[in-house]
Amino acid sequence: MNYRRLTPSMSLLLAFEAAARHESYTRAAQELSLTQSAVSRQVQALEQQLGLTLFRREGRKVLLTDVGRLYQRELSEALGRIRSATLQALAFQSGVGTLRLATLPTFGSKWLLPRLHGFYRDHPGMLIHIHSRIEAIDFAASEIDAAIGVGIGQVPGLISHRLHAEELVVILSPADAMRLGQPGPEQIGRQALLSVASNPHAWAEWFSHHGLPHRAMRLGPSFELTSHLVQAVRAGIGIGLVPRVLVEEELTKGELISAGPPVASARSYYLRYPERNESLPSLRAFRQWLLGQL
Repeated sequence: MNYRRLTPSMSLLLAFEAAARHESYTRAAQELSLTQSAVSRQVQALEQQLGLTLFRREGRKVLLTDVGRLYQRELSEALGRIRSATLQALAFQSGVGTLRLATLPTFGSKWLLPRLHGFYRDHPGMLIHIHSRIEAIDFAASEIDAAIGVGIGQVPGLISHRLHAEELVVILSPADAMRLGQPGPEQIGRQALLSVASNPHAWAEWFSHHGLPHRAMRLGPSFELTSHLVQAVRAGIGIGLVPRVLVEEELTKGELISAGPPVASARSYYLRYPERNESLPSLRAFRQWLLGQL
């Protein structure tokens, strides 16, 4: 077995991984600060060394072959472990850690950021870089170390720490609360019901919880961000159903009014990360602090 053939140079692997992730030599070249022709030559050299066809051309596009896609998936995991090992070594040497954390935008702004000063007080020198994400994180294709998101149960290949169960509360503007009084479930169900695109079944679960027929549901506008839905409720556009943890401040100040007790959702908030990141010093410190907050 020719081990040299099985161990291509890092420059060839990085060029292929970037080109495979973007399916574009041009975008890979921009990412790697190379020319497009240099990326193309490196990919061709890798194909010759391996004796494989990793890309096929369709007009001006380059598309992964089946074997190319398989190679990319395994290679991305391996490169991720190399980067993680390097970060751990750097953090150990310097005594300073950096964590790249993805979180839901509204959860980050309403719950995490107001408390984060406590983490920095307890861990001077450590840095948390916050990235807002709504969609699920592809850890193999991104530089994210860990993510806080909402979902149901464990995710294969990831370590998950359940933070707390999601509780949904109906919210109204003060003007709507004055107009409707103390509305019961049936009266709420007749209003314009606002929703968040990432949880389109929330109102259906609420109707089922109260034994109301789904055909009576009057769905209004949908929003990408919970913060936008909250603003729409405050503007009197309709009634919202949101996680209570995200509107506690507005409820306390009387800027929003809740109608009825919270309803338990099927979802929970989780801290998730790949197994390879478990021993990152910065992640260990953040995980311990975060779980202590809850």
